Amino acid sequence: MFADSLLKDLSKSYTPFHTVANAEKTLEKSGFVCLKEEESWKIVEGGKYYVVRNGSALIAFIVGKDGFNIVAAHTDSPVFKIKAKASTTVADFCKLNVESYGGGIYSTWIDRKLGIAGRILVGTEKSVKSVLVESGITVVIPGLAIHLNRTVNEGVAINVQRDMSPVIGSGNVTMEQLFAPKAEGGKILDYDLFLYVKEEPYFYGADNSLIASSRLDDLEGVYGGLYALEKADPKRTAVLALFDNEEVGSATKQGAGSTFLADTVRRIDLAMHKSEEEHFMSLARSMMVSMDNAHGKHPNRPELSDPTNDVVLNGGITIKHHANQNYTTDGVSSAVFKNIMDKANVKYQDFYMRSDMRCGGTLGAISSSQLSIRSVDIGLAQWAMHSAVESAGARDFDELVKGLTAFFDASNELDIN
Repeated sequence: MFADSLLKDLSKSYTPFHTVANAEKTLEKSGFVCLKEEESWKIVEGGKYYVVRNGSALIAFIVGKDGFNIVAAHTDSPVFKIKAKASTTVADFCKLNVESYGGGIYSTWIDRKLGIAGRILVGTEKSVKSVLVESGITVVIPGLAIHLNRTVNEGVAINVQRDMSPVIGSGNVTMEQLFAPKAEGGKILDYDLFLYVKEEPYFYGADNSLIASSRLDDLEGVYGGLYALEKADPKRTAVLALFDNEEVGSATKQGAGSTFLADTVRRIDLAMHKSEEEHFMSLARSMMVSMDNAHGKHPNRPELSDPTNDVVLNGGITIKHHANQNYTTDGVSSAVFKNIMDKANVKYQDFYMRSDMRCGGTLGAISSSQLSIRSVDIGLAQWAMHSAVESAGARDFDELVKGLTAFFDASNELDIN
């Protein structure tokens, strides 16, 4: 099962920076060549390439003809980011000042085994160097005893500044001290460091049909797209776009709201000596699959799901619909995608929110503001989205890889008569 490979990759994808670094290694083993945004691109039909922005976003592609088949996902998840001058000593123990990133379920991080990872920015004689780091130590956000918090099981408002500081040990421990060996004598000028859950991903259930892990939203999309691109034999140009910062609105240079994807597909056509008109003709023949997970019907709260559209774990790829276009799916894009899935014998199901509940958004609609092409939003069903540890169906991931491979390889199936 591809789920076995997924769990291995999840276990070392501590942050978006590590996720992109892991993706780079996988792509290079499969013959993809690294391009630089600041350099001229020389590419050939059938060639495999990738480009990285900010160390946390990546676009990989296989050059084909007459249009782009694009799969997009995001590398970030709700976490806690460590501030500068983070260390403070209280009750003889050092704790770290953190701030929340994205909309996480804070209580799920308390009393859990946590690590610290990200990147440090080191000043050298020539320039500033970015270094990926993982602390190798464990920290914990300690909870209160019930005797000091009698209403805890009735629901308690959590204050990030007051309640979510992890304890790193006795004495004063700074991030500069902790990661000094990684700086190799240089000065740590700044850092992007995050807490992450150190619990290893695992299968569970009597039949091992379920998986539990941090960051399933949206690393299932990242690695599903990556494995599919490795397997693909496309006729059109197959593109995998992995954006950062979806959990905070995507309005960054490495987010779906940036011009990263539009710039990349334009440069591909320029490098293939296509005119501006030919580029726009190519976009008219293109399609994007926006991949971000969906809410599966919860066994303890089934009433929170749509009454006529059950979405279940291990029920196949989920096609996400919303009348107000929080998702980009419409009748045409849904039908085209379903036709491709039917031909590939891939299971799928339709997701709708209850009509009396607010619907979340994803990167599809944001990316469409920069690159206006046909688009469908999909995902895999999961429970406990934005928890420190989420659950999903193990068999669904194989369906995703199979389905995205079929989409990358599709050609005439994308036409509408």
